[in-house]
Amino acid sequence: MTPDHFINGTWEQGAGASICLTSACTGESRGSINSSSEEQIERALIAAKNAFPAWAGKTLEQRIEILEKYAQLLVTHKDQLARSISAEAGKPHWEALTEAGAMAGKFALSVKAHQTRCAEFGDAPSRVRFKPHGVIVVLGPFNFPGHLPNGHIIPALLAGNTVVFKPSELTPQTAILMLQLLEKAGVPNGVINLLQGGGDIGAALSNHSIPDGIFFTGSSRTGLAIKAANAHNGKILALEMGGNNPLVVTEVADLAATALIIIQSAFLTAGQRCTCARRLILVENSHTDALIQKLVSMTSNITIGPPDAEPAPFMGPVINAQAATSVIKRQEELTSNGAKALLEARIISAGTGFVSPAIIDVTGTHVSDTETFGPLLQIIRVADLPEAIRVANDTAYGLSAGLLSDEPAHYLLFRNQINAGIVNYNQQLTGASGAAPFGGIGISGNHRPSAFFAADYCCYPVASIELDKISAPATPPPGIKLI
Repeated sequence: MTPDHFINGTWEQGAGASICLTSACTGESRGSINSSSEEQIERALIAAKNAFPAWAGKTLEQRIEILEKYAQLLVTHKDQLARSISAEAGKPHWEALTEAGAMAGKFALSVKAHQTRCAEFGDAPSRVRFKPHGVIVVLGPFNFPGHLPNGHIIPALLAGNTVVFKPSELTPQTAILMLQLLEKAGVPNGVINLLQGGGDIGAALSNHSIPDGIFFTGSSRTGLAIKAANAHNGKILALEMGGNNPLVVTEVADLAATALIIIQSAFLTAGQRCTCARRLILVENSHTDALIQKLVSMTSNITIGPPDAEPAPFMGPVINAQAATSVIKRQEELTSNGAKALLEARIISAGTGFVSPAIIDVTGTHVSDTETFGPLLQIIRVADLPEAIRVANDTAYGLSAGLLSDEPAHYLLFRNQINAGIVNYNQQLTGASGAAPFGGIGISGNHRPSAFFAADYCCYPVASIELDKISAPATPPPGIKLI
């Protein structure tokens, strides 16, 4: 078996239980990896702890020099990374290439963010500097197996932290490739370590006494469990936990362009982006029925297929057959409660992740505040914009929200009243800038947005008052005599 763990600069096989890997496209075996043992978890954390003083002791310029080599390797291995992402997550190759490209672009953005948000400042004798936390556990998701953990790892290492990285057990190979490139770039032994496994390994890392921080991307259920378990131990937590995201439409003239933005918002990455639109809230007007018809027609004609299919598909499979089945189950739950399936999801190939998109009109029915992580869009018709905003805000989540409208005044009201960390106007919800913060409120996050603001949770400020020499004040405090 190929070594799947990287601990203190050495590749080795996992000593825990075997994890079978299956193809999202075929349902067939892609081999297996081994989970981490308790002993490997301990060694990885101790290696990171022991490596921290020397890595934190390097200058920022020295860390930049090493990580710049990693960024260059990400560029030269872009196609290899993309093919790994496609093989593991089922993404069309064109989309996987955009993820691999974003991984390389993360370096320059992270350097700029660190120099902007963590730069030393102050007027003598007062100075403010920033220090790394120590050992950081990064828990990665399956939907962006390269880009999202990379977005934690690069800023964490830049700041001087050391890292223990556990990817999703569904997408371990991309992580192995990342660690090979980090090793090749010259990252010192122990500074970055790779473990493998499922939720039990993530819990063991999160609950261990050594880590100083946990950076997590995944479900709200898991993220909230991490938050509860670490409520009183002082660990820095950066949690990104998805959303039941609303996309509101008021007055629009170009129905085809509007439908395209809705499709890109709801069904990109087979609906497996945390920012995907889950609820389409339509302010009723003379164009509403025509827009719905256009949306259903365009969605029913999107191309679904394996990563390298020709012509290139818009949408690949969801991560596995169980995820595809969960979309069908959610559809059945909604329709049994009185909702109307305008476009019915169906399993395209049994035993795989291939499932077609669903568009469900849930107007007037009771719908639970649930994120369905797949290609299922709920339509809700409302009378006016204030009602649309009220319905949009009727969620415990708060990651992304958007407005499609030809009326700028509508956006001013929407922007001021909507509860979300990402608010877009006439742009797909699945479009986000790495040069801006990325995160949400409610159970979507914990006020630690990533992307450009990842620098903020990778280090902490230290305020100092500093004098060149000890000298007595001209006038001592009352009650003290200088003798």
